[in-house]
Amino acid sequence: MTSTIALVRHRVTDFDAWKTAYDGFAPTQAEHGVHAHQVLRSIENPNEVVVTHTFDSPEAAREFFATPELKEAMSQAGGNADSVEISYFDEVEAGALVGA
Repeated sequence: MTSTIALVRHRVTDFDAWKTAYDGFAPTQAEHGVHAHQVLRSIENPNEVVVTHTFDSPEAAREFFATPELKEAMSQAGGNADSVEISYFDEVEAGALVGA
């Protein structure tokens, strides 16, 4: 079964405050089909964030990002709504290089 990965890039006002709010939103993410996530923080701009979320399907991913709960949580966490970019990808391969 192929997974859908949503890649979200945006700016935040205060990374530490945003991260606390993000961590508190995990139960809601799980309720809406997020199976895994990754948070990346820019080295050049510590308030620029990239997040990946893994879903079963593109439809599940799009439904999650359309929820009012997510938009409200992002606003309260200091996310810059004008900077949000979301892209959707089919996972083709994943793994670790052992002994390479």
